[in-house]
Amino acid sequence: MARRLRWVMAGLATSLLGTPAIAYIASMTSMEAGGIDARRVQSEPYNLMGRKIAIGQVEIGRPALFGLDKTAANNFAVRVRQVFFRDGVARPNDTVDPHAASVASVMVSNDKLVQGVAPEAKLYAAAAGFERRGGQPQECLASQTVALQNGDDVRAINFSFGESLAQDPRPNARLDGNALLTQCIDWSANQHNVLYVIAGNQGEGGIPIPTDNFNGMIVSNSIAVNGVYRKVSFFDLGSEPPPIYGRAREPETNVGPRRSVSLMAPGTNIQTINPDGSLSNPATGTSFAAPHVTAMVALLQEYGDRQIREQQPNWSLDARRHEVMKAVMMNAADKIQDRGDGLMLGMTRTAVNKQNRDWLSSDAYTDEAKPLDADMGTGHLHAYRSLIQFGSGQFSPDAPVPPVGWDYRTVGTGRDAPAYRDYVLERPLVAGSHVAITLAWNRVVELKDTNRNGLYDIGETFEDKGLNNLDVYLMRAEDEREGDRIWSSVSAVDSVEHIFHPVPATGRYKIRVVYRDRVNTPTQAYALAWWTAPAE
Repeated sequence: MARRLRWVMAGLATSLLGTPAIAYIASMTSMEAGGIDARRVQSEPYNLMGRKIAIGQVEIGRPALFGLDKTAANNFAVRVRQVFFRDGVARPNDTVDPHAASVASVMVSNDKLVQGVAPEAKLYAAAAGFERRGGQPQECLASQTVALQNGDDVRAINFSFGESLAQDPRPNARLDGNALLTQCIDWSANQHNVLYVIAGNQGEGGIPIPTDNFNGMIVSNSIAVNGVYRKVSFFDLGSEPPPIYGRAREPETNVGPRRSVSLMAPGTNIQTINPDGSLSNPATGTSFAAPHVTAMVALLQEYGDRQIREQQPNWSLDARRHEVMKAVMMNAADKIQDRGDGLMLGMTRTAVNKQNRDWLSSDAYTDEAKPLDADMGTGHLHAYRSLIQFGSGQFSPDAPVPPVGWDYRTVGTGRDAPAYRDYVLERPLVAGSHVAITLAWNRVVELKDTNRNGLYDIGETFEDKGLNNLDVYLMRAEDEREGDRIWSSVSAVDSVEHIFHPVPATGRYKIRVVYRDRVNTPTQAYALAWWTAPAE
């Protein structure tokens, strides 16, 4: 019960303040312009609702399923495609959980008043159940079950819960990326091509696993200031939490300088729906920030599949890669509100951390070895900007590239791929404007598949094969030496590099992706997204 209580306290954090009417207004804000602006992309001419896109959910419990669970008999708003208990079909009326139901409603509610981000996405949910001595093997099994649904085509999986380091069976367990559940997520991301979106650690901590993963995204909780979600919640621990009275700081933060938070999203005073279809009290926590990001993947993937189906130029199956989704949403994030001149790339808000410090005051802005802000990641999720970033299309470095775009390609140390690739921008950039660049790639984790069935089974383990080191540079088009760079992102420990930097003079520029250090495979796949302000 102690673990269960910690999970509910940290994950649910349900506010008892306010009336349902006030909650409805707050919920609408998280979907509208003051939140992630999802309503804009749900409306014409985009009309994106997550149609035919499968997403997933793994928690201790699960949402109710109409036709299986009695409590769902009158819940016409949140329709889940299928529910599971670990690696089997869920039993009727068992493991139904209000927290899981609330999280699901943020993603797929079709209620006209409390509509989710992707109301027509296909949601598959699995309950891992409660294990007194820790349940990482069961949670891994549940994750694999969800990832294999829809013909092994689930685009994103939401984790709005976590495991305690105190329950980790490893001696002197630390957030070093090697807890079984963390390794499982990084393995599954590669194996099943799925983006795992994890609720960030918060409150008094105690549930940090698997926030130390490499291949997914960690989401912090933003609060609204004057009707705009833009400040990191006081309850978030972020990547570098302060000491907690009576407990050492180290277990709550990643080993070494690697930061965990990828992105901010609304997670305060969010109206959700109970298993029986009734409105809940306003809910607060990273548990409700993460599903905004998970369901955003469904909107983008619906758009991408439409472009591929219509055989539009500059679109390929690379658009379905989880690394592309990660790079796109992180690069499109709001940092500093644009003044209308486009120099801040049309950003709609100024995001700040708990101390009201914005990105320009962050060490990530001034230190080339730190790609992410400790609390904000790259900034605040924005649905419409993410659609612009993704909708620009894929462009190869074989020819000059447009001001906004993305790519999925490889670099290497052998004959199969070059050691670096240059993306030369086709148009000059404006002096004083900012450039946003995000590079994402994966750590390699292998399943020690003792029975050779290609699946994770209870009792099996994983092996960390390490992370190849990639760097990204902003350079003048004519320069060849990386020492002549304008700016770079050169973390030796992260699986993301990010640049947000001003252009010193109007002129031609390029982006260089470099394979810096080999740890495992000689060829490394990566996703790259860029956004610039061209001269007229």
